[in-house]
Amino acid sequence: MMAIIGMFFQDGLTGSAWGDWANYTASPLRAFENELGVQAPVGFWDPAGFTADGSTENFARRRQTELKHGRISMLATMGYITPEITGKFPGYLSPSAGLKFADVPNGLAAISKVPAAGWGQILAYMAFCEVSQDQSAGTPAAAGDFGFKVLTASDPEAKKTKLAAELANGRLAMMAIIGMFFQDGLTGSAWGDWANYTASPLRAFENELGVQAPVGFWDPAGFTADGSTENFARRRQTELKHGRISMLATMGYITPEITGKFPGYLSPSAGLKFADVPNGLAAISKVPAAGWGQILAYMAFCEVSQDQSAGTPAAAGDFGFKVLTASDPEAKKTKLAAELANGRLAMMAIIGMFFQDGLTGSAWGDWANYTASPLRAFENELGVQAPVGFWDPAGFTADGSTENFARRRQTELKHGRISMLATMGYITPEITGKIPGYLSPSAGLKFADVPNGLAAISKVPAAGWGQILAYMAFCEVSQDQSAGTPAAAGDFGFKVLTAADPEAKKTKLAAELANGRLAMMAIIGMFFQDGLTGSAWGDWANYTASPLRAAREM
Repeated sequence: MMAIIGMFFQDGLTGSAWGDWANYTASPLRAFENELGVQAPVGFWDPAGFTADGSTENFARRRQTELKHGRISMLATMGYITPEITGKFPGYLSPSAGLKFADVPNGLAAISKVPAAGWGQILAYMAFCEVSQDQSAGTPAAAGDFGFKVLTASDPEAKKTKLAAELANGRLAMMAIIGMFFQDGLTGSAWGDWANYTASPLRAFENELGVQAPVGFWDPAGFTADGSTENFARRRQTELKHGRISMLATMGYITPEITGKFPGYLSPSAGLKFADVPNGLAAISKVPAAGWGQILAYMAFCEVSQDQSAGTPAAAGDFGFKVLTASDPEAKKTKLAAELANGRLAMMAIIGMFFQDGLTGSAWGDWANYTASPLRAFENELGVQAPVGFWDPAGFTADGSTENFARRRQTELKHGRISMLATMGYITPEITGKIPGYLSPSAGLKFADVPNGLAAISKVPAAGWGQILAYMAFCEVSQDQSAGTPAAAGDFGFKVLTAADPEAKKTKLAAELANGRLAMMAIIGMFFQDGLTGSAWGDWANYTASPLRAAREM
């Protein structure tokens, strides 16, 4: 009511309910609308009116404070989270006091445990950060640039992007750490303890179908806040029906696009072939009345052919079709849980298809119409593979710069090749064994004495590392890798990996990219597993409860 009155007034006064921002040239907000931290869709947002005076000095002072608070909050937030995930440092925090890192609790409880000398070091570091730079107005440090080029960059645009991201992350961290402090002070833990919430109405539903990791029981709208099992069962019955209809509707959009339509006539009397009926919403006006009658009759049959009153199998979604469910209770539970998840996805999918179809006439849109998309520049590049196509969720190529794309591709190739070598370096010795003889005769070190994985780092002699680094340097400097050269595109003249035939070379290089991407994921997983357990493979003897035990021992 307030909104519409305001719109009427604004529209009657200016001819538009939105006004025209271009007319507000004297607004003090104009001074700050292009500053870092102004992000879509909100734009420049200052509901408290701190910038209403238009003072750039005050804005810069507040921005400097915001950056510091954000950075401290990010460190504090990670300080809560990291020990929970990775554990604490080994050894002693204070040998003289016999205090181990493991003895210091996480969160607010640590305040009283850290020795005075520890707090002194923390405060000394904070003071160093404050006084080691000139932070007076107009200096780089006043704008948050302390010369750490890992966090910022020499390139002005890259630095702007990173600082904008830092501001956004800092704002999020400020909210997060306050929430953690509040929760920690209230319950003794930043995470709370679900076991303490015995009276929560959510307890009634936490073991229901559809409760899935990592979210668990999720009801942001509070439909189950009353704890009523009857209401929950009724909504679950409705959710199942909507999900099933949506799955059928979604497949009804997709299937004709992939398999084509039925041969022959939908309505011989009307001379209407299946092929004459368009896909999607346009089919509504083409299907004869008798066709809609059959659809409605089948829906009515599904509704009345079963007793769906509360407590019946049909009310829980079991209509006796054992292809969809199962006679075995556990198998049935698994299948019905999968059906719920698929139905939820289908409800989102079909609404998106309806919207796209109603807006453009097709549920898929028409890629041919997006002629100005910057993605057009890269859709035929190596590494674009079915079924995803050109995939850049982080938007690295949104600027359409072929130079930036080529530079990133060159880096991707190198990382992929190193990762493939590293992955094979983990795997090969496990399968084929190690090379016979000595790695270092002078040190009496055999190849067999060098452990596999990360443990090898401390065993390889300095001369060995020198050879590795020398070979890496040779690969870098033995070819001209400047933009536009074959080496910049990954072709170093090794025709075993590429080929003289352009098409064969393209196929091999595309395969290399795909394998390199897989290897980058693989080697990170191996490093993590190796660092955590001492082996990239773990220790099979420890997995006594694994279901694979049964299959392996048969």
